[in-house]
Amino acid sequence: MKQDTLVIFDYGSQYTRLISRRLRELSIFCDLVSPSIDESFFKDRNIKGFILSGGPNSVFDKNSPKFPSWIKKKNLPILGICYGMQLLANEFKGKVEKTDKREYGNAELTINSNSLIFKNIPKKNNVWMSHGDKIINLPPNFKIIAKTKNSFCAAFEHQNILGVQFHPEVDNTEYGNQILSNFALEICKTSNKWTTKNFIETSLKNIKDQVGNNNVICGISGGVDSSITATLIHKAIGSQLTSIFVDNGLLRKNESEEIMKFLKEGLGLNVLRVDASDVFINKLKDITDPEQKRKIIGKEFINVFEKESKKIKNVSFLAQGTLYSDVVESAIIKDGHQVVIKSHHNVGGLPEKMNLKLLEPLRLLFKDEVREIGKELGINKEILGRHPFPGPGLAIRIMGDVTDYKLNILREADNIFIEEIKKANLYDKIWQAFAVLTNTQSVGVMGDNRTYQKCVAIRAVNSRDAMTADWSDIPYEVLSSVSSRIINEVEGVNRVVYDITSKPPSTIEWE
Repeated sequence: MKQDTLVIFDYGSQYTRLISRRLRELSIFCDLVSPSIDESFFKDRNIKGFILSGGPNSVFDKNSPKFPSWIKKKNLPILGICYGMQLLANEFKGKVEKTDKREYGNAELTINSNSLIFKNIPKKNNVWMSHGDKIINLPPNFKIIAKTKNSFCAAFEHQNILGVQFHPEVDNTEYGNQILSNFALEICKTSNKWTTKNFIETSLKNIKDQVGNNNVICGISGGVDSSITATLIHKAIGSQLTSIFVDNGLLRKNESEEIMKFLKEGLGLNVLRVDASDVFINKLKDITDPEQKRKIIGKEFINVFEKESKKIKNVSFLAQGTLYSDVVESAIIKDGHQVVIKSHHNVGGLPEKMNLKLLEPLRLLFKDEVREIGKELGINKEILGRHPFPGPGLAIRIMGDVTDYKLNILREADNIFIEEIKKANLYDKIWQAFAVLTNTQSVGVMGDNRTYQKCVAIRAVNSRDAMTADWSDIPYEVLSSVSSRIINEVEGVNRVVYDITSKPPSTIEWE
């Protein structure tokens, strides 16, 4: 049975990913894609409707991203949000112009229609506006269904085509979740049966059908994502899976040994350990650009996998723990073009020609959904509660070039930070915590001597899905203890700073 799907076209709004987040919370399956995507991408899903996101462009700009013309012939419900609404107006022969007065922030919405999109919503409510263009002429046969003080047309409708000038996905919109629910359930008639349990059932069948009698190798980093990927595939095909743990020399203190013990004894997986640390360190020599680092690491992972796969008969698939947030951050739309926030090693590092087919069963899941999958699969709480760790490892937590000397400094500093937050019973309350070795040298005084040594940044954030994050309010006494220990115990460091930047505008990792 094909999966009911709402398709969200990403036009580059800072809020776009929240649309998919809100729908998933309502147990509604959706897929966030580029407006230029080919219709054939959805051949295995039952499309129930389309959502056009907001974005920074103007519809009348020459290079602005366009309306995907193929969706018209589907005759399915369409919801345009902000830029998406303006795109609909332009497509159906309305008129959009730049406004002299940008509408940004909270606004009072007045509903003047019984449209299903506003079912169970008060006639007056608060919404979040963020736009510099406005509709000045409605398309033929369209009608206004809501307004604000500054927008005579804050929402419109024609048959199953709807548009809202505000952002229902933002928390500031009082009944935003209800609006999205109304569109999905009442107008699109999609199912809200997206659960971890039925995801597992569907995935097991899909993996069996896709793999057949072939063998699979799974790239294991020791993190939650790759471990759950391997566990899920193992449950589907058993001995046809061989997991390969590549020790790239970029792991945390004592992590290599701990990973092997967990994978073999904890999960019962057939795991091969490959020590490729020298290869990775040599490839990264003198490389300072973070994108280059990620791509080099991604490429070397694939090279190692392909080399190891030759030792295993009938291997056709490479499994990876790619997540939805990895895919989204690796390619979004901005200013009419696809841009990269950062390449993820298992997304941006893949060569154009690869001898193995990819198997990515978690590709459409957010991080918190993956943890729920892990619970259903019986993976213990200690593993599920581990903080996320990036595929490129410590290489992207070292600013500048990567050396054994810098890796040793960072390992010790990071280990101290984690030890201290565990001692303070904060580890499980923090979503992710880690140390960064900056490329800043600073003057200090140690033992009456002038020092000129490295600066370590520590970072701790809270998040649900890695798409947004806020810095963690760690007590001063804990931060003081962390700083004191790092400076006293880690040779070459004379300064520790705490990063209190949220995402956005920053990312969680520094590179």
